[in-house]
Amino acid sequence: MCAQLSLFALYRRRYLQLRDNYSDILLNFRNMTDISKDDIEHFLSNLERRASSSVSPFSELPMPWFGLDIGGTLTKLVYFEPTDDKSDFETEEELLSDRMIQRYLTTNKAYGDSGIRDEHLELQNVTMNNRMGTIHFIRFPTTQMPTFISLVKEKSLALMSSTVCATGGGAVKYAKDAESQLNMSFHKSDELESLIKGIELVAAANPEECYYYDNPLNDKCRKITWRWSRGCCSSMCIDHSQLVQDGLQYPYMVVNIGSGVSVMAVHGPQDFERISGSSIGGGFFQGLCCLLCGCETFEEAVMLASKGNNKNIDKLVKDIYGRGYDNVGLPEDTVAASFGKICSIQARENATREDLAHAALVTTTNNIGSVALNAANLCNIDRIVFVGNFLRVNPIAARLLSNAMDYWSRGSKKALFLQHEGYFGAVGCLDKLVAVTEMRKKQRESCSPSPPQNTE
Repeated sequence: MCAQLSLFALYRRRYLQLRDNYSDILLNFRNMTDISKDDIEHFLSNLERRASSSVSPFSELPMPWFGLDIGGTLTKLVYFEPTDDKSDFETEEELLSDRMIQRYLTTNKAYGDSGIRDEHLELQNVTMNNRMGTIHFIRFPTTQMPTFISLVKEKSLALMSSTVCATGGGAVKYAKDAESQLNMSFHKSDELESLIKGIELVAAANPEECYYYDNPLNDKCRKITWRWSRGCCSSMCIDHSQLVQDGLQYPYMVVNIGSGVSVMAVHGPQDFERISGSSIGGGFFQGLCCLLCGCETFEEAVMLASKGNNKNIDKLVKDIYGRGYDNVGLPEDTVAASFGKICSIQARENATREDLAHAALVTTTNNIGSVALNAANLCNIDRIVFVGNFLRVNPIAARLLSNAMDYWSRGSKKALFLQHEGYFGAVGCLDKLVAVTEMRKKQRESCSPSPPQNTE
């Protein structure tokens, strides 16, 4: 009975929302030639009928399926689009709603003023909850979260969903607004768990996911795929000691670079812990570039950095010793003091925006590299995976990190990178949605009355 009452309330809420926004729904989907006005009217009629009934034909996990990671700077949204031949919608409402959402999300590459779908990252032929489909990746600035909530409401993207799994600080900060305006609940997923689960799910679906840089700081630099072994992708309990060490096996370090930095040691699918972190990450780099270079966006800061030379800003070992400090293994071009040269008036006058941006990037990556290397040494782990949106459109940072790891570890540590960079938390939430639904299914079953037993 508790399950019926819960879904009765959901039907009633959805019907009232649709009825009050009927003209908007027709307007929003006027360009969808495969969805007629009769379709929508029939949809409303059926939903009204079920709104007065306590019998629920909803499937256990109605479409659409979303995962959301609301970070300090950027929000990441993933959407699972079914592509198999299964037609297991239990109601016409589900079918029509899914068609509306699918059409809007997959025929556009931009949403509102700042939402972007990274079409080049979409993953095809992915299996989720026994369904085959494509995962789409969408991002927008977290400052636009209120606008995003309004867009979801306007485009009727949450009509048939009662729950979305979300992670990141914004899952707490914006939960009240999202729940009240969209009539749905935010299930807050653990950030570390979502991140690790997302990494393994994506790597399992994409053999080309992991790569590293060879000769990162010279003209011979090239990206080389690092095969992720099945043992690391699987969440099944297997004996990892019996696997061939041909890829990113357990254990490994994860360095998540967003606004700040978190460093985790991963020993297994459910065996991981946060080891260290730093406040000097992507937010520091962008903020410093805004102050020193007048940048408006992260992309502009990275573009400036790619054209600059930090050696005009940073004080190097050779500036102090006249050469390298060989006794302690410091080459002459090693940074001895970040921004150390611009203590001079002449150096400040000659400093360019590009040089300042490059110095800010080198300072940030040096700090991240140092924190990551110390944590890896502490845990005695050689493979270090760098992820996070700081690496988006920022290959120069990845190459700097690669060079730092290789040099300072004397080749014993490998810096690895992943194609989907900052989307793993959102993918982990997509997987969590399945688990949450299964948990609620069991709760509903426990509330349902037991069938009468035959005493004959």
